[in-house]
Amino acid sequence: MAPRANWKGYLKLSLVSCPVALFPAASTSERVSFHLINKETHHRLKQQYVDAITGEVVDTSERTRGYEIAKGEYVPVNDDELESVALESTHTIDIESFVPRSDVDEVYFDTHYYIAPDDKVGEEAFAVIREAMKRRNVVGLARVVLFRRERILMIEPRGKGLMATTLRYDYEVRDDGAYFDEIEDTAVAPELVDLANHIIDTKNGHFEPERFKDRYQDAVVDLIRAKRAGQPIEAPQAAKQTKIVNLMDALRRSIEAEGAEAGKRAPGSARRSTQRAIPAPPPKTPAQRGGKSAARTSARKRKAS
Repeated sequence: MAPRANWKGYLKLSLVSCPVALFPAASTSERVSFHLINKETHHRLKQQYVDAITGEVVDTSERTRGYEIAKGEYVPVNDDELESVALESTHTIDIESFVPRSDVDEVYFDTHYYIAPDDKVGEEAFAVIREAMKRRNVVGLARVVLFRRERILMIEPRGKGLMATTLRYDYEVRDDGAYFDEIEDTAVAPELVDLANHIIDTKNGHFEPERFKDRYQDAVVDLIRAKRAGQPIEAPQAAKQTKIVNLMDALRRSIEAEGAEAGKRAPGSARRSTQRAIPAPPPKTPAQRGGKSAARTSARKRKAS
């Protein structure tokens, strides 16, 4: 069963419109959540709003919103007054323009929603809008009022429906120059990049969201179960980090580690191909190989020849 719609209204393209509903594309309801409780009694705590001047508890029926115009001076605004601010986008998603998907920088992405027809009569108009966008390979830009705020929407086809992504306004997105401009232009040695590329090759794959588990949440659930069963809680020891000063050495060790891991995941040919991808280190001298091991290696080579 689909979740309850966050918004219902009309999707409009010029003179074509159809009733639609917006549904949240993701949910946090499965996350572990906690309540505040009394340490001594383990009773749940109840939150109360207190008048900052009188110190008296204010009942729900006596609360309203207020906009601060000066220190301690507020203009009260109630729900009915906010509802009277009726923009067209309160009830209608009017597609204003179409742009290539690549034009929209993902840093502006906020929240994803699914858009579906809200009755059978409007399904044909909905399908026409969806298919036209598919054929032209574009996304639509529109506006909608959600949670008492007008939001920009990017609308794109998704399966038999549409996906809407709320976009942040320009003033909300920070300029990356404030963080990146001071990074020095570093000349990177080609051989280091080659080694990094080999690591990327061993980790190359496809995005499979089901592979990624929320390990922190799983650990919290285990903690709760252990406490409930009266078992002692032991904090896991953090893995020791190997200090490697030489970047080339670090990359080579990373390749060896990834090759071994890939060998465990994939049998036979996959293991051999991974090993071939590792750049061979310079040959060691017999002295470097050391004593008996070097002698055995030399004897095998003479025998083979």
